[in-house]
Amino acid sequence: MIKQNAHKYSVSAMCRVLQIPRSTYYYESTKIPAEDEITDSVVEIFNASHQNYGTRKIKVELQKLNITASRRRIGRIMKENGLVSTYTLAQFKPHKSACNESDVNNELDRDFDSKAPLAAVVSDLTYVRVGQKWNYICILIDLFNREIIGYSAGEKKDAHLVSRAFASFKGNLSHIELFHTDRGNEFKNQLIDDVLKTFKIKRSLSMKGCPYDNAVAEATFKIFKTEFVRKKRFLSLEDLNIELSKYVNWFNNKRIHGTLGYLSPIEYKLQHLN
Repeated sequence: MIKQNAHKYSVSAMCRVLQIPRSTYYYESTKIPAEDEITDSVVEIFNASHQNYGTRKIKVELQKLNITASRRRIGRIMKENGLVSTYTLAQFKPHKSACNESDVNNELDRDFDSKAPLAAVVSDLTYVRVGQKWNYICILIDLFNREIIGYSAGEKKDAHLVSRAFASFKGNLSHIELFHTDRGNEFKNQLIDDVLKTFKIKRSLSMKGCPYDNAVAEATFKIFKTEFVRKKRFLSLEDLNIELSKYVNWFNNKRIHGTLGYLSPIEYKLQHLN
């Protein structure tokens, strides 16, 4: 009523007639649009994150839009709009494969803060349901900026899967200085040894039964399984490869990482190499 007649009467006069404080009018007139603006932004950011971001990362993205909101307020908006992050869902762990007994030292030695691109690349594999069967995914991660530099998917958890991940790398493989993995048997194969020898890549293996030696790969796969594997169902290997390519592109170019100062891997690389 006050807003509709503001062109004829002063706000102060109408507030006196209606016996409401002028501050109440101004508070109510600004509160609803601001809440609607934040709600729209929260929903948009959440959906753009593939329904993965929680309150912490949504708050960071809101700040990039010059919108200030507490995590409590963001949490309330998410609850009111039925926005449930995939990280709130229960998870389970796969069975480990047989151990690789190769006589290779842990050259990485938990030095996960690489100072240069491709100085150290880590890898791991995980499983995903395709139709009625299990298929597998291998990814290669650059410790410098946590970028997924190579990946592959296939029906078998073997050295060929790892080799195809190397083949998908768009750079020069000889620029990779160190390749580190756990002791899964899929990494113990003449094919892998030939790739590393050809491109003069030094080998490193975790200690037996010590996942902390490959902590970044483990953490990345926890993200990967939560955000990509568990929330999708694939009808075919072709379908999996299409969706995997889309996810890796988003992961590298858009997904913000707390360990990178809430930058995406590509943003981090551009900032630190210029």
